[in-house]
Amino acid sequence: MKLDDIKKLQQKKYRAEFGHFLVEGEHLVLELQKAAEHNPLLQRSQLYVTEAHEQWQSPFKTQVISERQMAQISDTKTPQGIIAVVPMLESAAPVAAGERAIYLHEVQDPGNLGTILRTLAWFGGLRCLLSPGSVDPYNPKVVRSSMGAIFHVPLELDVELGALPERFPRIACLDMQGEPLQSAGFADFDCYLFGNEARGVPREQLGALGARPFTIAGCGAIESLNLATTVNICVYELNR
Repeated sequence: MKLDDIKKLQQKKYRAEFGHFLVEGEHLVLELQKAAEHNPLLQRSQLYVTEAHEQWQSPFKTQVISERQMAQISDTKTPQGIIAVVPMLESAAPVAAGERAIYLHEVQDPGNLGTILRTLAWFGGLRCLLSPGSVDPYNPKVVRSSMGAIFHVPLELDVELGALPERFPRIACLDMQGEPLQSAGFADFDCYLFGNEARGVPREQLGALGARPFTIAGCGAIESLNLATTVNICVYELNR
């Protein structure tokens, strides 16, 4: 791929057009290489390195470029000198027996999504469903904050909220007015629904889904929890 085209991969429309995204930095490239051992699609990744990383051991086709060229294609102010151009991951296979889902409705913050993916990868057994209008999981900031988790979590994009009941008979959601998270029934659901950072999910839509509300009890000193924190607490509770 031409360097000018690689730089364009920082934008969603070009990621969709070229079918590739960027992975930058030593740690993320190592995670990519580990994931590629079990994923033939990822084995088609291409690596671009500066002279300082010329001896980097990788199964990928590798091209050495100048530091100036690296700065042009990098998304960071201080490039580490190693970037991979990676084929877009295929949509996750159908839900496996016993597998549950986390559904994120119009999540906007790249850091939140990256942190959530990292938690899901740590615990396993959960896939991530993103609604239309959510942040692109292949956004460089999401990829970076996921710390490589994006390669390990089954991911589905543009899943309509209204389609959930057809796939998941039992849906739970987080709400300020609900049963305590520690309730015995919290682990009995197939899909856990979390709303947008600012607006949540409209109540009429929650009602139509028949989603059962649960709440994380707090002292009331602040209005709400961060989205990623909320998801992380719930996933921990499911694995306790």
